[in-house]
Amino acid sequence: MTVAATIGALCILSLSACTLFTPVDIDTKKYALSTIPDDLPIERTHPATLLVLVPETAPAYATSRMAYTTRKYQIAYFSQNEWVETPAQMMLPLIVETLRRTHYFSAVLSPPDFGRQTFMLHTEIIELSQDFMSDPAVLRLTARFDLRQETTNRLIAAKELSVQVRLADRTPYAGVVAANEAAGRLLRELSRFVIENAH
Repeated sequence: MTVAATIGALCILSLSACTLFTPVDIDTKKYALSTIPDDLPIERTHPATLLVLVPETAPAYATSRMAYTTRKYQIAYFSQNEWVETPAQMMLPLIVETLRRTHYFSAVLSPPDFGRQTFMLHTEIIELSQDFMSDPAVLRLTARFDLRQETTNRLIAAKELSVQVRLADRTPYAGVVAANEAAGRLLRELSRFVIENAH
């Protein structure tokens, strides 16, 4: 092998090594659920307090990864688009603030703020996913709520709420916009459910 050929081979190996071991710069976009509905029922304040527990989440959605589906029975996740927190972490402060704004309770608390509460609200997030199987694509948000008497843990009422919002286009960001609209609708229905049953 000539000197020139040897140098050329070494250069190629050197460049390959750089390509293999240089970290790939992937720009991951992060998004939040932050919508609180404006048109909430405003009530006379009652001498009752409400503890909002940290929501539980179905395993497929207990992650900051953003879920979508293109095939029946299959869930996938976007590689460069994520939520800033898990759905449970994002929804907890929204639920608390929504119920505070109704003025129905003298206090609305969440962990670690414990004390003496009249009622307790348990939430289970069942689905938060962009569905690309339908045309147009839709965002689906489904949650189940249980309202209980705090002292006895007696179930007062339970309701499953499901909201579906069309995506403006078939992109992760359009799904985020739809998810915020869906969250606003779901929170509005939740406020009515709680007020109607917290007696």
